Amino acid sequence: MPRLLPDLTPWRASRDFRLLWSSGAVTMFGGFLTFVAVPVQMKELTGSTLAVGAIGLVELVPLIVFGLYGGALADASDRRKVIVWTEVGQSLLVASLLVNTLLPHPMVWPLYVIAALSSAQSGLQRPAQDAIVPRIVAHDQLTAAAALAGIRWQIGGVAGPSLAGVLIAYAGLQWAYAIDMVTFLVSVPLVLAMGASPAAHDAEKPSLAALAEGARYAWSRKELLGTFAVDLAATVLAFPIALFPFLADALHAPWALGPMYASFPAGALLVSVTSGWASRVHHHGRAMVAAATVFGLAVTAAGLVRHVWLVLPLLMLAGGIDIVSGIFRTAMWNQTIPDEFRGRLAGIGVLSFTVGPQAGQIRAGGVGALIGVRAAIWTGGLSCVAAVALLAVSLPKLWSYDARTNEHAVRARAEHARGTAMEPA
Repeated sequence: MPRLLPDLTPWRASRDFRLLWSSGAVTMFGGFLTFVAVPVQMKELTGSTLAVGAIGLVELVPLIVFGLYGGALADASDRRKVIVWTEVGQSLLVASLLVNTLLPHPMVWPLYVIAALSSAQSGLQRPAQDAIVPRIVAHDQLTAAAALAGIRWQIGGVAGPSLAGVLIAYAGLQWAYAIDMVTFLVSVPLVLAMGASPAAHDAEKPSLAALAEGARYAWSRKELLGTFAVDLAATVLAFPIALFPFLADALHAPWALGPMYASFPAGALLVSVTSGWASRVHHHGRAMVAAATVFGLAVTAAGLVRHVWLVLPLLMLAGGIDIVSGIFRTAMWNQTIPDEFRGRLAGIGVLSFTVGPQAGQIRAGGVGALIGVRAAIWTGGLSCVAAVALLAVSLPKLWSYDARTNEHAVRARAEHARGTAMEPA
């Protein structure tokens, strides 16, 4: 059991990591309340799978544009300040959702506008959140930190949707938005208590040239491109969350909507709390390929079976195996990317782990309208399996990656050791 329990070393060793983790846990909890409430409200107002799927469409362009810009901003600014101001911005957007919901006749268009603005805020914030971690966590603890970050997401992902389902059913949508607003009163002070994380003195200001430089570096690292590609294959082709409100109806189990939303993070939580083994895995690329393949198979089965009590554990399996891919993807990035590129590479990463699910919502909504909800789910799962197999063959550097011997990991480890040795006692 001790070998399975998560490695808490980053939590014990770094005060700033504890503060960042706690702030993120609170924000995740509130964010998942809104994450469930918005598509449910759209379904109630329109009754259309296309309208629900279109939420992902309006979020897509802002996420791409501001995710890339946010990466350059994270390399050129104080990363802590970026996190604080985007948290404040998100709180104002949630307040707008609450006001719209309290109107005698809530409107549809504000849901799309606020979703787009929230996506832009997320794009600005996520690169700074990711890029700050290697500064506050020791190099040999980054895999453990990635697993702990997953636990933070999963706690919110289980508790948030579960509470959202109860609130929406018995109290109303407005309570989900109201509680989300309150969470920012906790998360913002926690980030403010962290130490400053300024840019290097010679950091280049955000510009197209800076973005191009980051893109060239990413293109030169085929193993990193492989992590982006595998993640996009899974999320674009097999991400079924937009269809959950309709899947619950198709299974004659409207009560299962909250558990469906909670199933992915619940499965991920089960994996993360037994993630002590992760630090002993060194072939991160192979682990990602295997995880994405199992993810696709689990989603395929969830679309084919006809009983809700079979669907829910299959969705939990998909969520659990997806976090395996996430742990090793994050570890590979944090262990090999130089500090001056971390923000921009994290911005490019936004295109896979956030744009991918948004594009997946568009695909799911559109295909669901054409061939039905269940068929849209299982065909997406099979497409994911085929795409991942093709990528594994096409990207040998991803398959052969070894954290112990990779030249970029060795260089980053040495640079981190020199930086630690130069710090005052």
